[in-house]
Amino acid sequence: MLNNNLRRAFATLALSSLMAACGGGGGTPAEPVSPAPAPGTPVSPAPAPAPVSPAPAPAPVSPAPPPAPVVERPATRSEAARFLAQASFGPTDASIDRLMSVGYAAWIDEQLALPATPVHRTHWETRDAAIRAATPGQTANQDQVFESFWKQAVTGEDQLRQRVAYALSQIFVISMVDGTVGENPRAVAAWLDMLNSEGLGNYRSLLETVSRHPMMGVYLSHLRNQKADPRTGRVPDENYAREVLQLFSIGLVELNDDGTARTNAGNAIDTYTPADISGIARVFTGWSWSCPEWPDNNCFSQGAANGNSDPDRSFKPMLGYAQYHSTEVKTFLGTTIPAQALGDPSASLRVAMDLLANHPNVGPFIGRQLIQRLVTSNPSPAYIRAVSQAWANNGSGVRGDMKAVVKAVLMHPEARQVSDSSGKVREPVLKLATYLRAFPHSSDTGFWRMGNTDSPATSLGQTPLRSPSVFNFYRPGYVAPGTAAAAANLVAPELQIAHETSVAAWVNFMRDNVASGLGQNNGTVGGVALNRRDIRPDFTAELALAGDAVALVDRVAERLTWGRASAALKTEIVTAVNSIAIPALNTGGTNQAAIDSARRNRVNAAVLLVLATPEFQVLR
Repeated sequence: MLNNNLRRAFATLALSSLMAACGGGGGTPAEPVSPAPAPGTPVSPAPAPAPVSPAPAPAPVSPAPPPAPVVERPATRSEAARFLAQASFGPTDASIDRLMSVGYAAWIDEQLALPATPVHRTHWETRDAAIRAATPGQTANQDQVFESFWKQAVTGEDQLRQRVAYALSQIFVISMVDGTVGENPRAVAAWLDMLNSEGLGNYRSLLETVSRHPMMGVYLSHLRNQKADPRTGRVPDENYAREVLQLFSIGLVELNDDGTARTNAGNAIDTYTPADISGIARVFTGWSWSCPEWPDNNCFSQGAANGNSDPDRSFKPMLGYAQYHSTEVKTFLGTTIPAQALGDPSASLRVAMDLLANHPNVGPFIGRQLIQRLVTSNPSPAYIRAVSQAWANNGSGVRGDMKAVVKAVLMHPEARQVSDSSGKVREPVLKLATYLRAFPHSSDTGFWRMGNTDSPATSLGQTPLRSPSVFNFYRPGYVAPGTAAAAANLVAPELQIAHETSVAAWVNFMRDNVASGLGQNNGTVGGVALNRRDIRPDFTAELALAGDAVALVDRVAERLTWGRASAALKTEIVTAVNSIAIPALNTGGTNQAAIDSARRNRVNAAVLLVLATPEFQVLR
């Protein structure tokens, strides 16, 4: 395999090439980037926007120019693989075959028709029962959430649903880095199931479900949020009120339907004021745990009364407690909820959710982020406008139909085109998922025991549902300083977590994993002492080509880059592979083990070197 000096040199080259690969021709202007928040805190450190006039009433979406012809079917397997890299956790031979057979739209429709099932909570609960039975006193934990995520990412049939849910988990963020959220892994598994279900439903329902989920209530501190008390000086907590505006619905500045900022005298117009935050914060008072004795006061504070508690309270929608809900006038975004003799949490929430879901910013603001998470970091205004139009009307007069929005994201002609400004950097989780699907992998236990991958020095530097803050792992408008992307005025969000340490760690991490498998070590499985890592690659097809470096590299490059690897790059990798000599079989075949080892080392080298290239790490 590679010695340490070569490995470090290759990692450094990969980082510089990766950043350069994100540059090119023109694109949409980069949005301003706020300073990164301190890790581990879900509270926005940014000051609220300066006061402006109330936001305008929703306006009709402006007509788009005639779009380019929609491509109905991939012409090549490489084109099919590129689409599947956007719409799933990575192409496989089977998914490419199906896409080539039915075409883009039919494949999407098939995926959208697959039912949403509570796979993540079911997995967690099944594992918890087994762990308790095997070792009294122990329970399942965050590891079982990771198991379910990776099992579905690698083997799930509903790839589009799971992929969209992962994208939404980076927009509507909760994080198990937070102590209370981290102590409720069963509820986090249920959160993932909720994103699977609501993520392909209607945005209005999704936003309310997110707002009423106890884990969001814990994370952004509106669970048990109380009305103002003039005697003590208490005011409603404004944390969730700020983030539901800034991150989950309308963003910081008013937008045209093509995602460009609306301006007044050349200045972007803020979407909300400090008064709007205070007004809508009153909506998010009086919400707390679901329990059988609701609306008993003890339910509000403890989730239980008379010693009874709902065992599912950590993921059942929060309930409104009128005695804790603000009775004051609630004015925000040009809307006023009159003062109430007795607070009505559900009525107030309904007004707020309707207003936000119908705000003209939501389509371009959330739509652009979905484009970024699935297809390209720098969509054109025409691309954003098309998605905004699908958001405003799914063709049947329905607003916020997420199925129609996702289909518009994936079917837009720009998604099928390759240019200097198209594509995106693959974040670490997606790089690993793509590798796991490119070559057959299996789990000894069937549980996919990946474990925590937080460390940027020794692992991925990213674990699903463990972002450092509510702002996700990276910001949508991040511009990497000193890069070709920055020079071209392009954003590259994923580069916010790419640096010399993390890129070198990717090479080292995958060098080890390609050779030895992934995940946590197994002791005994089914009564057999395996003592090896749980997730195992099957390189049978590659080992059959190990004696022919050119054929081996061609196959590996095709499975990981699908036509993007140049002849010159493959020649370099062939040279490295050929430097690993395969001994000749001696008399009696006593050196067969050495031959097998050399052949495997050739496969390992070919796979690792392609995994380290920008051609793999940047999805064009």
